[in-house]
Amino acid sequence: MAQLTVLVVDDEERIRKLVKDFLVKKDFRVLEAGDGERAVEMFFNDKDIDLIILDVMMPKMDGWEVAKTIREYSKVPIIMLTARGEERDELKGFDLGVDEYIAKPFSPKILVARVDALLRRSNVIKDEVTDVGGIVLDKSAHVVTIDGQMIDLSFKEFELLTYFIENQGIALSREKILNNVWNYDYFGDARTIDTHVKKLRSKMGEKGDYIKTIWGMGYKFEVN
Repeated sequence: MAQLTVLVVDDEERIRKLVKDFLVKKDFRVLEAGDGERAVEMFFNDKDIDLIILDVMMPKMDGWEVAKTIREYSKVPIIMLTARGEERDELKGFDLGVDEYIAKPFSPKILVARVDALLRRSNVIKDEVTDVGGIVLDKSAHVVTIDGQMIDLSFKEFELLTYFIENQGIALSREKILNNVWNYDYFGDARTIDTHVKKLRSKMGEKGDYIKTIWGMGYKFEVN
């Protein structure tokens, strides 16, 4: 999986360093901002920010204003840090679209765990193992088992099945499948998809029926 980026916004350098050290250990890329204006500037300049950890009390622009500004353009997950534990502050944060609220002082380990959980809820981090309809797909090991039996798939067959499973119930055109599974390294035509689907269905046995043909368009993965 590609390295995920977290923007840490706090006017206390000590806090930023503490949070950064723990996030870097978990293989996150970390950007830092010491005030609200800089945070907004960095967010709009860096298109790869996956989550923001945002302090409330800051110079130039406070956390509320930063959250409000970013929410006008983005649904990026936001965790708000505050020295206050008052309920009205939490409610104000949630009204602005803040996803999580953590009061200072906080445990860096707990904060990192909340970051991970929030990214999973937001589907930024996708679970590596998926179990659907008796098919268990392990992306990290590149292994598929059906009803406990391992099946031998080629690289592209595995990628194709992964794409189908991650888009359950969605009608997928052949063009869309080509663009997402074969990307730009394939210059043939859509018939290659039909050939791969035929082989994939055969290897999946009865579970091959989960891949439905949509005549004149493409395919849809749907568990009966």
